[in-house]
Amino acid sequence: MFETAGASAPTTVVTGSTGRLGGRVARRLAERGIPQKLLVRSLERAPRLTAAVAVRGAYADQDAVREALAGTRTLFMVSAAESADRLAHHKAFVDAAAEAGVRHLVYVSFYGAAPDATFTLARDHFHTEQHIRASGLAYTFLRDNVYADFVPDLVGEDGAIRGPADNGRASFVAQDDIADAAVAVLSRPDDHPGMTYDLTGPESLTLDDAAAILSEQLGRAVTYRRETVEEAYASRASYGAPSWQLDAWVSTYTAIASGELDGVSDAVPRLTGRPATPLADVMRAAAR
Repeated sequence: MFETAGASAPTTVVTGSTGRLGGRVARRLAERGIPQKLLVRSLERAPRLTAAVAVRGAYADQDAVREALAGTRTLFMVSAAESADRLAHHKAFVDAAAEAGVRHLVYVSFYGAAPDATFTLARDHFHTEQHIRASGLAYTFLRDNVYADFVPDLVGEDGAIRGPADNGRASFVAQDDIADAAVAVLSRPDDHPGMTYDLTGPESLTLDDAAAILSEQLGRAVTYRRETVEEAYASRASYGAPSWQLDAWVSTYTAIASGELDGVSDAVPRLTGRPATPLADVMRAAAR
């Protein structure tokens, strides 16, 4: 346990605190002095934060989750690691949360989540949302667009972004903006029951636009090279990934091409009280 003496029993639980997004949320809550439990698979990896206590529990371990979530008022749920059975893990976790008496679940979903979404993993998010709705829990959904922070990871060693996105657009959103929005909801959950927030950046960009921004901010030439769907599968086949993972990788780009990741929302400014962060600013901060 990493708990300060005399701290009140935490009624807020954060999952994913060992990761980039959950870690940001946990740190912000700690900075605000909000007591929290950090639900982690490995206690050794839990961040050491003021007024925080780490408890062990994997999403599929319903007994451990029920015990860990006893007394929880508000639960922040990031999606489980990508896997063929991720949806089953999500459902098991939601069921355990409901059985533990959690009152409000804040779930990190995906922009355009739908049963027939082009991006295959957005379908998992839709079905998770539906399971949460059916659970009887109060809920808030944060539907994030593509993480702006991950855009450099799309660049190959030759400086090219490759994929079948055509001239489609995505409204890349900064993880810091998502974390600030999440903390706003977690701090006042009674203001957000039943709400779905589309979290986007301030502009919708093509991958040509993104490549130009990366070139300027990273100080090296980055280009976008269009692939056909067939070329995209062929170029990624050498990684030996399972078919569901290949589908997810390729459909990230085809979802952009279809226009499903286009559109700018005002949710980040409304929740955080400040403008959403442009991709260029995210890249500039990362380069420091």
